[in-house]
This record gives sequence, C-alpha cells and structure tokens, in this order.
Amino acid sequence: MTQPQDAASEARPAIRPEAEPGARSHVPVGPLPGPLVGVDWLAGRLGAPGLVVFDASVGAHRAASHRIPGARPFDLDGPLSDHTAPVPHTMPGAPEFTEAMRALGVEDSDTVVVYDGAGVYSSARAWWMLRAMGFDRAAVLDGGLPAWTAAGLPTSATGPAGVAGGQGPRGSFTARPRAGLLVDGATVVRALADPAAAVLDARTRERFAGTAPEPRPGLRGGHMPGAVNLPFTELQDPTGRMRPVGELRAVFRALTGDRDRLYFSCGSGVTACVLALGADLAGYEEIAVYDGSWSEWGMPGTPGAASEFPVTTGP
Repeated sequence: MTQPQDAASEARPAIRPEAEPGARSHVPVGPLPGPLVGVDWLAGRLGAPGLVVFDASVGAHRAASHRIPGARPFDLDGPLSDHTAPVPHTMPGAPEFTEAMRALGVEDSDTVVVYDGAGVYSSARAWWMLRAMGFDRAAVLDGGLPAWTAAGLPTSATGPAGVAGGQGPRGSFTARPRAGLLVDGATVVRALADPAAAVLDARTRERFAGTAPEPRPGLRGGHMPGAVNLPFTELQDPTGRMRPVGELRAVFRALTGDRDRLYFSCGSGVTACVLALGADLAGYEEIAVYDGSWSEWGMPGTPGAASEFPVTTGP
C-alpha cells in the first residue's frame, strides 16, 4: 500500500478561497496514491473535473461553521444509513446507496476524497462503504478538517455545495456490492473460533473491559470472548493523522501475530473502519468490518433467555 504524499515533497499550489465546484483546478486529478491522501495532494486538485470531496462528519462536528470548499455532505446519520435497521449506522442496501450517491452527483468515473471534522474518524466509514459497494477510487484525507485548517488552507461557510442538498445534476453512480467486506454477527462468531483470524475491537479500553458504561442505553458492558482491543486512536499520531506504515504494521503484528484474516468491530461500525484503513495501509488484504458492531452484539437477550451473543469483561 502507498503512503500519503509527504507535505514536503510537493509545493503547495495556491487555491482561491472562494473555490467551489464551478472554480476548476488546472491540475488533473490523476490516480490516487493510496487509500489515504494528504492535504497538499487535495489542495492541488481541489475543483478539478471528476473530483468529489465529501464531508462525512458526525455528531457535533456536523455543526462546524466551515468546510473544505465545495465539499458535499456524506450524511451517515441521514440517508447513508439504513434507518429501518435496529442498530445505528447500518449499511443501506445497494439500491438506496446508489440513489444517495446519484442524488449527490457522483459519477462512476469520479475520484472521491472523504474527510471529517474530527481528523480520521467517520471519514473512514464512508471510505469503507464506498469500497464495499465496489467503488475503489476513494481515499480518506489524512488528518481531516483539522489538518486542512492547520495548513492555512481556505474554507467556506457550511451549507449545501453544488449538488449537495439535491441541487445540480444527478450522477451515474451504480453500486456493485462486494461480499465479505461488511459482515454480520454470525460471521464474527465463526471468526472468533478461527485460529487464522483475529477480531479487533476499536472501542476504548474501559468500554472493552466493561468498566465504563456504553453510550447507547441498554447495551451490556464488556467485549466478545477472544477479541483483541485496539482503540482506533492508537493508530494515529497526536495530530490525528494516521501513523506511518511501518508503525501500523508493528501494531497489528504485536496483537495478531501471523494471523492474516482480520475482522473489526466498534460501537456502531464507524471507528472499526479506522482499523480497516490502518490494516489496509499496513498491507493486509483479508479484512472485514462487523456492521452491527457492539450496538448489535451488546444487546441483552430476551427476558429469561440467554443473550444471542456471549460477553465477557476485564482486559
């Protein structure tokens, strides 16, 4: 896998603060350097034909007063989750995902860069969803909006941009789902019993151990028996950027040994995708995200009956 381009290796071209989809870069998009791009890579191509920038922020970060110019909303709390499912952030079906991407003006031939307001948090979920739907020309912006603003790059006021919010022409995007990238609880049960597989949990150590309450009411505390804890923040440096590839490989090897089939879980399938991004950068090829994650696994059983999924506590 290719590391994001080092900021020192490419002079930062000037871009107009008012740049919106109608203000085009003179630099062609070209191929992505990998699943992660730096702010310099994006700044040099912002506004180029065929480049779509998504803001996949969730929670309080959705209310930020500024965004990268021209960014469109990848709303994980809205149409880009299946609200008929019993747990949050469930992947929508292929027809619904196709419709959401077309409504946002995405073409099958486009290149997509996703960021979020926290750094690398919910953007990884959007990247993994696109990959699960057969779209590979997508990358995460390393460090997200904080890295963009720290670099002194321009922002614009929040609000619909271009086709965001239903404005502008529809795209031609067509979902082509790939099996095995998003998995269910039964698959995770089998993975926990597979000596060639490892299940990694991206939640905090306290939630993993069951010593801190779950943020979603009604869920049991603890973790899957046999799972390994890897808080997603441990794959990032203090600035919120992903750690170098060599360090990522060392982290995964220390926890999984020679197991090369990795499954990732978290609270609701969002930060598990940060682990998937780290594993992809580290060179793992057999990786999957548990879509229901702890929101499903941690549900209590029916009264008087054992829960469907086992839970243990402690480190």
